[in-house]
Amino acid sequence: MEICRRVLAAKALPKNGGDRPQIVITMDYDRLRAGIAAGTLDDGGLVSPATVRRMACDAGIIPATLKGTGEVLDVGRERRLFSGHLRRALVVRDRGCAFPARDRPPRWCDGHQVKHWIDGGRTALSNAVLLCGYHHRLVHRGDWQVRVVGGIPKFIPPSYVDPARTPLRNRYHRRP
Repeated sequence: MEICRRVLAAKALPKNGGDRPQIVITMDYDRLRAGIAAGTLDDGGLVSPATVRRMACDAGIIPATLKGTGEVLDVGRERRLFSGHLRRALVVRDRGCAFPARDRPPRWCDGHQVKHWIDGGRTALSNAVLLCGYHHRLVHRGDWQVRVVGGIPKFIPPSYVDPARTPLRNRYHRRP
């Protein structure tokens, strides 16, 4: 899976095969934010709100406004990904997976919004952290919390890992 993700994200792919897979999920915005309803795939299958949020974290989201009858009124454009200069700034700052004691290089990492976009989080360096696939999924499960303090990503473990919930940081990449 990791190899497929990295190949699809590379810029060296042919024009007709380099886009990430596209999935259409229909879901009420307020219910997605509240995490109380499943999203519907274009084939009728259901996806949990947690799965929709995790998929949306590194996906090109294209909002569509529908009438109550399902008629498409407007289709927007993709936004909120960490690319270009913002991705480069993340790589310079985090130098790889920012999770404590993790040594994965930047090319194996995704930009993660600390405060999720669906909750009003901004696509900005102050709201971003580089995470490898494993730790990206771990953070999305919700037990670990992430904060960016003074430009340094800090990870607050769940109480079953550390009852004091002492913030941790990755010192592997030799950040100050």
